[in-house]
Amino acid sequence: MQLNKELVKKGIYLSGIMNIGGVLVLSRLFTNKVINEADPVVMSNFGLLMIVVWGLVFLAVASKWEHLKWVIGAFVIEKFIYGFTWTKWMINNELSSIYEADTMAGIFFTIYGLNDWLFCIFYFVVFIYLNKVQINS
Repeated sequence: MQLNKELVKKGIYLSGIMNIGGVLVLSRLFTNKVINEADPVVMSNFGLLMIVVWGLVFLAVASKWEHLKWVIGAFVIEKFIYGFTWTKWMINNELSSIYEADTMAGIFFTIYGLNDWLFCIFYFVVFIYLNKVQINS
């Protein structure tokens, strides 16, 4: 399996930008209480801040990803947890009520899990690639 190294780096940068930008814009710089109320455990302002911190970590490792196999593996786990949590939230909650309360919160809950599942797959492919490279070296 061969991966375009520059494309992977851009994908990692994109995941960081999505975490940081998505939270800051859609939470209106942590002032959107509808997000907090819809999922007070995961999406408290502390939880949103931690998503931004993860975004900063993604940006920090993007240029050295080839040497950070286990960090990439941790990213797979992080994205899986958020994706799974979102899926469970979507099954147990009514998204339309979030949109009625606040459109930006509705957009946030619509896209955050899809974003996490997409990047979970992305990081998993990168992790597998890094393990295969090491085995064949």
